[in-house]
Amino acid sequence: MEIQDKVELCFPHLLNTSCRKPTLHWFEAVLLNILLSSISVITVVLNLLVIISVSHFRQLHTPTNILLLSLAMSDFLVGLLLMPVEIFRKTNCWIFGDALCSLYCYVCVNIICASIGNIVLISIDRCVAICYPMHYPNRITVSRVQISVCVCWLYSAFYSSFYVKDVLIQPDSTKFCFGECVLAIDYITGTIDFVLNFIIPVTVIIVLYLIIFVVAVSQARAMRSHVTAVTVQISLTLTRKKSELKAARTLGVLVVVYLICYCPYYFYVAFEDNVISNASGSAVVFFIYFNSCLNPVIYALFYPWFRNSVKHIVTLRILKPDSCEANIL
Repeated sequence: MEIQDKVELCFPHLLNTSCRKPTLHWFEAVLLNILLSSISVITVVLNLLVIISVSHFRQLHTPTNILLLSLAMSDFLVGLLLMPVEIFRKTNCWIFGDALCSLYCYVCVNIICASIGNIVLISIDRCVAICYPMHYPNRITVSRVQISVCVCWLYSAFYSSFYVKDVLIQPDSTKFCFGECVLAIDYITGTIDFVLNFIIPVTVIIVLYLIIFVVAVSQARAMRSHVTAVTVQISLTLTRKKSELKAARTLGVLVVVYLICYCPYYFYVAFEDNVISNASGSAVVFFIYFNSCLNPVIYALFYPWFRNSVKHIVTLRILKPDSCEANIL
């Protein structure tokens, strides 16, 4: 009887319980590492620019930008922590033990949940700004937004504990072999997550933007019908409305990109496999991570203040005294 071809194991001394090493060809592995590592570096750099911009320049200390700062922070952590680990999981055996695997799963769910919460808060902010422009400064203040952001992150931390409870309590129970780090999701947990982290947020976001669209159209018609009366006042109102609508359109693009990137993951978990470990599972997870790279690109395309602040940062004008008072808008 012929001896079967030997396969490389992650832990050769654990013959019956060790996972096989990833079978990517060396050229494929190098190409994949270069591509994904480049996306990770770009994600870190772009979101760091957003964080520095909003934190440093006082003109940017607005409620909406505080929400963008929170979203940029979660995107920054995706590029700095989650992407490199996902690249390692894809191309190597897991050699860091169960504790770090559990920590990675927890941090992963925490950051993704916080990102979804930030998107919902951004949608609420734009809805109030468009629908109740006269009351917006009183209802949406920087302090209230900061409290909302803190609540969002605290909720994410609590929710993540529930979501990965099996991995945290019994790490070995979710593994099929030694040398892998997987996030196993049972049917009940997956269903609850699908409702709480996808159906409800997406429904809220879509309803809010439908309201924004209806109100914006009605306001535009009302302004055009009264354009001959009180010309100066109408001109100032129109300018303010155009600014708010432009911000709403920009953040609308942000939301659409979010939906495109997150939908494959939740449909995969809901209808395919509840263990995020195989090739397709890794693909949908990295598609979510790629959203963190796209968000600051959207800012660069639609926000002049972001381009201006980047110029100040790159040319080191940010190091000058009183640079935080610079005119960025």
